[in-house]
This record gives sequence, structure tokens and C-alpha cells, in this order.
Amino acid sequence: MHDGGLDDKATTTGDERLPPPLARLRGHWLGRHWLLTSAVALALLATATAVPIVLASSEDAPCQEIPASTRALAKDPAAATRALDPGDDLARFDAVRGLLIHENPCGDDGKVLGDLVDAATRAAGTGRPHTLAQARAAYAVVAVFENEDVPAGMAPGVARVLAEYVVDANRYLTSDSEAYGPAVDAASAAPDEHGWTSYGRFLAPGEAHADFEHVKPYSSVRADPEDLFGELAKDPEAFAVLYDAQRAYLAHYLERLTRNGADPAFRPEREKDGTLTSATTWPDHDLEDIADRVGMLMNRRALYTRDGTIPDLTAFDRAVRQHTRGAYRAATGQVSSRPPMGDIADRPVSGPVRGDLMDGRRQLFTALDAWTKARNVPPERAAELRQIIDDWYVRALWLTL
Repeated sequence: MHDGGLDDKATTTGDERLPPPLARLRGHWLGRHWLLTSAVALALLATATAVPIVLASSEDAPCQEIPASTRALAKDPAAATRALDPGDDLARFDAVRGLLIHENPCGDDGKVLGDLVDAATRAAGTGRPHTLAQARAAYAVVAVFENEDVPAGMAPGVARVLAEYVVDANRYLTSDSEAYGPAVDAASAAPDEHGWTSYGRFLAPGEAHADFEHVKPYSSVRADPEDLFGELAKDPEAFAVLYDAQRAYLAHYLERLTRNGADPAFRPEREKDGTLTSATTWPDHDLEDIADRVGMLMNRRALYTRDGTIPDLTAFDRAVRQHTRGAYRAATGQVSSRPPMGDIADRPVSGPVRGDLMDGRRQLFTALDAWTKARNVPPERAAELRQIIDDWYVRALWLTL
């Protein structure tokens, strides 16, 4: 294989990974859908939101001006959370949808809507965990844009929602009618007696988590962060936000593993066939998911260039780099802290990005190799981790082109 990029043609066998102790589905490799519908008129009729129609001076085309009350929400996080919280039973989802769906927002209204979703879902500050209402609002934001275009100017704000909930967004596999609700409280997400939880590794105590897999029975509401991730990648600032979050998450994740690349909190249990589960199984899957998301970004970059969505790749790449915060490297020693999710993407950078930013595989390898060297990871395990990242990066880059 050669290094990834726009013309990466690396091959892969396509073999699926072995099922973990609790079976995980990988249906997201097939059937990615890009249903784009326009239901603005229905949304307006279904809500009491008044949206005056004006003329956009630049294109002489009708645009939607958001109400002053909506604009004010972007500056009031508590009120924004209340406005976008769909409730445990999603009873307010239509109201949230009516607030956010604008086919052609006027002026800077798209940016304001992006600021609104960011304000509604962001933790109150450094070291502060997400509340249940904030996590439900994050679910609602993703669900609103399941089958809708993200309004112009709004993409960076929506991308910040996915970055703020990077652990929850990355663990998404498929919709699940048995998932309890749009979000779960800290007690429900807490590890069991074996140190395992389906909501991820190294979770902060006291934090609620969005469960994007939740689907209410007999409801059409779905929240697929993976599809939205790919949709947002056409905007260079949103691309940078998502790429930063994945690279920051990799550094955050690696520095909490043992030198064998294992979860230090996991206590193996015996399966029905008598075999012991491994403390490396779930870390391997989580690293797969990170490599998958970075590969998907590069996949979409290539796809949007080929179909003309990105008309000037050089200009796009330059804009992405301008919005990129920097490089992220894991600490040289094992870290035991469990910060809340919102702190992951906001972690300090380790320095400027070196080399080709758009060579996602090389950027991942650079961070991994620095960690394996600093932690003196056994060569066999280091090679295994490198192969995991390579396989899933290439897989995401190649399978959907």
C-alpha cells in the first residue's frame, strides 16, 4: 500500500473483524444513504415559528430570515438547550426541527444557527460534563439533519456538535429500537463490575451521553452521525473541526492505554465457551472507529472534488489548513484522568501540523508511532495497532468511492 490521499488506490481484503464479547454490527459500510429532501414548508406549517421571507440581494432569490428570538438563543446557552431539548420521548422534536430547518437563510443567519446548536449542546466549561438535556439536544440536532441539507453557513457549528460528542458519535453503528432513549444519564453509562460499558472507554464520571442509535418505535426520527459527518465534510471549516476532533481523540485515547494497548479498567470475564475476553478487544475497535472517520473525511474530499462540489481542491485544502488547530500527540506516560467529553476536542495542541495534512494515514501513524516509541510498546503489539489503523483507514477511503 502507498500513502493515502486523493488518488489512494490501496486494496484491502474486506474481511470483517471477529465479533467482540458483545456483538457489534458494522452495517455502516453498506447502504450509506444521501437522501436530500426539502420539507421546509411542512416544518413551518407544523410549528408556530414565523419566518419572514425576504429577497437575498446577492442572488435575487428568496431567503428565510430567522426571527430575532432565534438569534437571541445563540447567545443564551441555557435557553438554547431548553429550546433544542426534544425530551425523553422526542415529543418536542418537531418544534426543534422547525427552529433549525431553513433552506436558504439570509445573510449570516446560517452561522447564527450554527452558533445556536453549539451553544445548546456544549458543556458549560472546561471540566464540566454534559447534562442530560444537552445530550438530548445533540441527538436532536443530528436527527434534524438526517434527511435535510445543512443550511449554508451552519456546517461549522453542526460539526462542533459532533466534535463535542466525539465519543458518542464514533460509537454509532446503526439505529436500535432497543436503545433506551436519545440520551442516557451517567449511572446508565457507568462501567459494570468488569469495567465495561457500551458507551465507550475512559468516560468521565457524572456525564450524560447522547445515544444516537436510539429510535423510538413507530417513529421516523433517526440520528445518524456518520452520514452527517460525511455531509459536513464539503465545508472546509467543518472538515477541519471534524479532523481536529478525531486526531485529538486519538491522542487522548492512546495516552490512557497500558503499554500493551489495553484498557486498564477492564477485568476479563470468561465467555460461555470458556475463553477469556481480552482487555485489548474494545480499544482495538475504538481505534478502528477513529481511523474509519479520518478515512471517511479523505474519501469525501475525493468524492466532492470529483463531482464538482469542491471546485478548487487547492483552495479547499488551504482553507482546511487555516482552520486546523494543529497537531496532537499523546502524553509520554500513561494518563489516569477521565475528563468529560467536551474537553477532548478542546485539548491543547502539541505543535503545528508537520507534513501533508491531507495524508490522513500518515498523520495517524505519526501520532501512533510516537506513542508506541515513548511507551516502549512491544513490537508485536505496535505492529498490530498500526495494521488496525491502516486497515480501517484504507477501508473507509476505498470502499465508498
